[in-house]
Amino acid sequence: MQLFYNPDINEETTQISFSKDESRHVVKVLRKSSGDQLQISNGKGWLFVAEITIADAKNCTAVIISKSFEASREYKVHLAVAPTKMNDRYEWFLEKATEIGVNVITPIICDHSERKVIKTDRFEKILQSAMKQSLHNYLPELQQSISFTDFISQSFHGQKFIAHCEDTERISLKNALQTQTDVLVLIGPEGDFSPTEIKLAITLGFKPVTLGNTRLRTETAAIVACHSIAFSNEA
Repeated sequence: MQLFYNPDINEETTQISFSKDESRHVVKVLRKSSGDQLQISNGKGWLFVAEITIADAKNCTAVIISKSFEASREYKVHLAVAPTKMNDRYEWFLEKATEIGVNVITPIICDHSERKVIKTDRFEKILQSAMKQSLHNYLPELQQSISFTDFISQSFHGQKFIAHCEDTERISLKNALQTQTDVLVLIGPEGDFSPTEIKLAITLGFKPVTLGNTRLRTETAAIVACHSIAFSNEA
């Protein structure tokens, strides 16, 4: 069953009206009619089953007939990833990380960043689409872009790592991870983090890590980190 997303629905909601675009999708594309059921998530853990009462292609409405809540995991995955030069590569990362199970994504602007202006509207749509496709009930939080220095100066809970390619002392991320613990991983841009950034992050408590023996693209490195965390936490 296809999953729909509506951030405004909550456990007190009894009826829902779909937007014009969604109404057309429900009635014209999915060919749903009165009495058919739909699944809707608010991206905050709640899953609702709704029954269509008015199958109007311009204003489809439905009543909530059941609801359930999915508790969040005991740990959160936060990826701070420098924007890639080509937007489609960052969008691919957003999609796959959502499927795997990322909680928070922050675009960080670094010394070697070629792209410094981020438009988040399309990124939000990518996240929503990936959440629906993978049938997740939690929508990842996409934070506003921020400079590397300002970002790492904040306070974070859990483990903190910086993945880089410099030929200095590093440990394998998969060997450093603690299970059921919040994790933040910094992933640099094309050209990697600058030596100054790496030194500053280590000074602030970030552990330098490697993601393998090969040099990875920014978006690939982010996915490898995300999957490594998910895999290490599997029961």
